[in-house]
Amino acid sequence: GPQRASGNLATVLAWVHYRGFVILALLVAGNLFCLACPFMLPRNLVRRFRRPAWVWPRRLRHKGVGILLLVLLLFAYELFDLWATPWWTAWIVVAYFVTLLVVDGLFRGASFCKYLCPIGQFNFVASLVSPLEVRVRDPQVCADCRTKDCIRGRGERRGCELGLFQARKVGNMDCTFCLDCVHACPYDNVGIRPRLPASELWSDRWRSGIGRFSRRPDLAALATVFTFGALLNAFGMVSPVYAVEAWLGELLGTRSEAPILGLLFVIALVVEPVLLLGMAGGLARRWAGLREGLLPLMTRYAYALVPLGFGIWLAHYSFHFLTAFWTFLPALQGLWARLGGTGAELLSQGIGPGLCTPKGYVGGLPLPGLFYPGPLIPRDWLFPLEVGFIGLGWFGSLLVAYRLAAQDAPRRTWRAFLPWAVLLLLLLLAALWLMGQPMEMRGTPMMG
Repeated sequence: GPQRASGNLATVLAWVHYRGFVILALLVAGNLFCLACPFMLPRNLVRRFRRPAWVWPRRLRHKGVGILLLVLLLFAYELFDLWATPWWTAWIVVAYFVTLLVVDGLFRGASFCKYLCPIGQFNFVASLVSPLEVRVRDPQVCADCRTKDCIRGRGERRGCELGLFQARKVGNMDCTFCLDCVHACPYDNVGIRPRLPASELWSDRWRSGIGRFSRRPDLAALATVFTFGALLNAFGMVSPVYAVEAWLGELLGTRSEAPILGLLFVIALVVEPVLLLGMAGGLARRWAGLREGLLPLMTRYAYALVPLGFGIWLAHYSFHFLTAFWTFLPALQGLWARLGGTGAELLSQGIGPGLCTPKGYVGGLPLPGLFYPGPLIPRDWLFPLEVGFIGLGWFGSLLVAYRLAAQDAPRRTWRAFLPWAVLLLLLLLAALWLMGQPMEMRGTPMMG
């Protein structure tokens, strides 16, 4: 297909529609896109002929590699302009298929999903604020069960390959919504159930396959990267980023984009979070007289960032999704024309007036008169909607931080809570400032 991003369905569907549907599904339901993951089909076909014999190494049973891959994906998105490069986008998909087949072809269970998949790690964290979860209906039925089919499997029906035993499962972390446990349970005692969003973030109960959140600094690091990565990803699409990159280039004495971006990522995803969380944790310990060490305290309160981080991702992706939803029409029109079809302009009729594509070209072909309609909602509604999403996330983070502070310092709750409230306020202001800036319309005819 054409290498112009707005004329190729690979980039339009991947970077506009897929991301928009993912974040909206997480908002209204749960981790539905891991449930519908297309990479599982070839993986399951391979396992029909070859069953893996190895067990995932104990030393790698953490989120460290998954965090690194998530950061690398965000880094590659900026460095290689993935939104504007159908060729690179296609190779990302190919790399996914190959890595999944190799890992799950060698190791038992769902090792790729649990420890490596960067999109999966993103979805795991985001689903912590989703309104649905997979859980048991009646705990007594599980207490009386002797076969534990939900984890072991039953006949041809697999048990949970991510090691989540339903009787002791808490929340959505590491759950792909694959529903293997639902099908394996002979008592129909497992299902998708409603719950209070984000309620698991202030609970430190022991969780099957995970342990306690307070003893998982790798999960806290994932939550931190998730939140600060939301700010960084949005910052990469507003004009002030060019001034910052120019300053970093002078500091490094280079014009090469890779080291400049690398330093920016280190500052935004390592230095800044460590300093801010460390300062908030140190002040909370001092003001509330907490005896807990600084690192355990930072680990515990890092989960309070998740609702705000989700709100930022939701605001950002919703902006692109709502403003560029109809970008698939020019790409589809161009594809139809390249295949020799006629009447491509009929695809746009009946939807309403919109923006003309540059120079009347779609997918590199001269198709005068074709257009794609404007945003799904009036443009004046976009910024208030973004502010609403971010505000709700901020309120959720405040609630989580307060509940944690009440547990840690029942008599000095406000003293323990205040430093984290200030940190969340700073992140809120940064997010609102970013969303108030003119943002690049990546992957659309207005951008390329």
